[in-house]
Amino acid sequence: MSEAVENRTDSPGGPPGEVRGPGAFSFVRSGGSAFLRQREATVLVVTVALIIYFALASPNFLSKSNLITWLSNDAAPIIIIAIGEVLLLICGEIDLSVGFVYTLSPFLMHYLIDFYGVPPVLAVLLCLLMGVAVGFANGFITVTLGVPSFITTLGTGFILLGILLVTSHAYPATIPASAAGVGNWLGSWTWAEITWTIILVAAFQVVLSYTRWGLHTVSVGGNILGASEAGISIRKIKYGNFMITGFMGALTGLMVTFQTNSIDPSNASYTPMFYAIAGAVIGGTALAGGSGTIIGAFLGTLVLAILFDGFNLVGISANPQPIILGGAILVAMIANVQLARLRRAGRTR
Repeated sequence: MSEAVENRTDSPGGPPGEVRGPGAFSFVRSGGSAFLRQREATVLVVTVALIIYFALASPNFLSKSNLITWLSNDAAPIIIIAIGEVLLLICGEIDLSVGFVYTLSPFLMHYLIDFYGVPPVLAVLLCLLMGVAVGFANGFITVTLGVPSFITTLGTGFILLGILLVTSHAYPATIPASAAGVGNWLGSWTWAEITWTIILVAAFQVVLSYTRWGLHTVSVGGNILGASEAGISIRKIKYGNFMITGFMGALTGLMVTFQTNSIDPSNASYTPMFYAIAGAVIGGTALAGGSGTIIGAFLGTLVLAILFDGFNLVGISANPQPIILGGAILVAMIANVQLARLRRAGRTR
């Protein structure tokens, strides 16, 4: 029987023998359902809605200077840190020390260049290596010695803070003049942070989605016993993701230093880490492990940056912002749970 005959209907809604194609409403509904099953769907809709709202509420929101403020200066450093946190959260771990790696890194560059005469490029590489070494130490204590990562990184974070305060005497430092050349390509030009952020987000999303490392990271967080029985090296995956997170913290510290032209010990806090984890959670990363995306963390952090900047532009006090941040995390977690059920229901059909 031909397709035209199969699609005939003699219903009262149309003349006998009318030929109907697939319903447009059914097509849109199925497409919308498929979109909502994507992990980043909710946060993408929220991001676009917030941009539209604040663009209408304030003519300055999409100005070049303000875009640099919330996109490159505010969101980008947190997103880079969130890349590492997403990988750790997916494999069932967390790093609370990365904010102190972030602050110690530029001080180490200052010490190496001004006190020991190390060439700037080598000094920057050694700072990045310091971040990797901190990540390795966190991995060793957590994976090999069996201490929960929350406690491990809480302890190493305090150690790094102590090292920073003792060596700097809690005073700011000046960026070495000889490091200007490194700063020119790392962070001192206008769109450096967001450019590096987009490159890193794209690269690590590919790693997470299309490489064995990403597959094994998800497997370790989703079912550590099954991953072990499948021959996946749990130790290698967790060590590696701790080291990636430390690297991201050190890189971000250097980038922000060159962008702000200052090295300040008062920046040492858990705030960058908390915002990075908040952005990851809002973007769909499960704190229990086993699921998450880099793009989701990118969008989740954008939501936070847009909210904070938009509220300032429309004259809302900064005092209620923590309430909004906490509410956003709770709403995101509830939405993630419900969407996970939707995705499971879609797979069982």
